[in-house]
Amino acid sequence: MTDLNTIAENYITAWNESDAVRRQALLKAAFTEDVSYRDPIMQGDGHDGVDALIEGVQQRFAGFRFSLKGKPDGFGDTIRFSWNLGPEGTDSVIEGTDIGVIENGRLKSVTGFLDKVPAQ
Repeated sequence: MTDLNTIAENYITAWNESDAVRRQALLKAAFTEDVSYRDPIMQGDGHDGVDALIEGVQQRFAGFRFSLKGKPDGFGDTIRFSWNLGPEGTDSVIEGTDIGVIENGRLKSVTGFLDKVPAQ
């Protein structure tokens, strides 16, 4: 049986890792080699594509951390989980919900939705 909590936690851990070398190992644990990531403002394919997205988010939101919001759920090969992003120890600035397709315990695709974004 697939452990949805582990899959979601691996995802969050990868997005929070600032060391590029350590992040590569986390990407391999969290995502299939041919992973596809899409949300309303960015997209990336494969480990290199997702790594570039993570690097961009970390640069734009320096000092912010992702955390899980609530408990992941899903059925079959699908997972849904929500997350927070903001400075550690404060209310989240951005919140989202991601839907993923799981293959052999890793995410093969992720479609992200932004639930809360700051006013521009």
